Amino acid sequence: MPAALTNHASIVEMPAQREGTGTLVGKVDGVIRRTSTAITGATDQKDSSIRPVAEAAAGHGKKPNKHSADYMMRSFVAGGVAGCAAKTTVAPLDRVKILFQTSNPQFAKYTGSWAGLGRALSDIYAQHGIVGLFRGHSATLLKIYPYAAIKFVAYEQYRALIIGARHQETWLRRFSAGALAGVTSVLFTYPLEVIRVRLAFETGVHSSSLVNICKKIYHEHPLPKPPVGAAHSGSAAVRGIAGAATTTVQAIAPRSGIINFYRGFSTTMLGMVPYAGMSFLTHDTVGDVFRSAPLRKHATLPQPSNAPADKPAPLRAWAELTAGGISGAVSQTMSYPLEVIRRRMQVAGAVGDGHRLRIAETAGIIFRERGFSGFFVGLSIGYIKIIPLAAVSFYTYERTKTLLGI
Repeated sequence: MPAALTNHASIVEMPAQREGTGTLVGKVDGVIRRTSTAITGATDQKDSSIRPVAEAAAGHGKKPNKHSADYMMRSFVAGGVAGCAAKTTVAPLDRVKILFQTSNPQFAKYTGSWAGLGRALSDIYAQHGIVGLFRGHSATLLKIYPYAAIKFVAYEQYRALIIGARHQETWLRRFSAGALAGVTSVLFTYPLEVIRVRLAFETGVHSSSLVNICKKIYHEHPLPKPPVGAAHSGSAAVRGIAGAATTTVQAIAPRSGIINFYRGFSTTMLGMVPYAGMSFLTHDTVGDVFRSAPLRKHATLPQPSNAPADKPAPLRAWAELTAGGISGAVSQTMSYPLEVIRRRMQVAGAVGDGHRLRIAETAGIIFRERGFSGFFVGLSIGYIKIIPLAAVSFYTYERTKTLLGI
């Protein structure tokens, strides 16, 4: 083996010992470093016409074309894997949070305390076993893979367009790229989110299957509203005209069908802007702090040999997880009230009279029921869920990108 390659391998493996490869994340980092070294060795020994996968993606140290189909496909895979790993980690907490947010009658008594969280988990486990804690998770994975994949791909694309050079890195540009990425991913995956929430909301012994839930949502009809003023009018002509107008509107306006899978969509879009924007902004900003001169030695790893030229040094496991966790906490706080409103709108067909609620109407109901604190029901559980969720998501994404050479 050439001397330069030997020196490189020894330099790469030294941080693994300092970081502690006994832990799971330390072992993952060690695997990534060894993979990068193996790729470099294989490249030196093979014919120049045979290129390894990572070299093709990264241009062997050159600045990659982030708009190429190859780069987008690799980031799509990395984003999907990251989303599934993160969601699986927090699936039981997500189930309980949805039950709390939607004021499920069976679990309303458990809200407002940490002990209630444990009792809710125990009740679900006692009634349905481990399967109950992961109810709706198949729909979650079906939705989260394309959602996370599209979100990360879109962020890479918007970031390349909005932030063309290092000197253009501003908080507004980072926020805009993240917000646009979040909105783009929601456009393609929102119906799957509605199905997931409805599956998680049901707690009966005879719960509906995925197919039955889809049929229920599709065929739900909101109740028609009586014409304003017609009920109090003594004129038969007025009542007749108002009734005809109502019938016409009901005939042309969709009362069931695909539109039912987009309940709460407008609220989701409003909530996604601050959530995704602050998530990516906070993660990148905290990453810059860890890469600054005072912390660089303790928080970063050596650059892998197959890394693109414009990619910053990778963070150590603890630093990457910390950056992701902080970003999750900040983004959750900013967008949580809109998330509560969205959940209530999504289950409107499962409770009440089937009336399709609007944003202001839903907010008014929540305020009358619980006051201002009603918009933050389950936030403590949200923190418990979102911090590891964001941490695992960003960590897995960055490490998978390294393995794929982007």
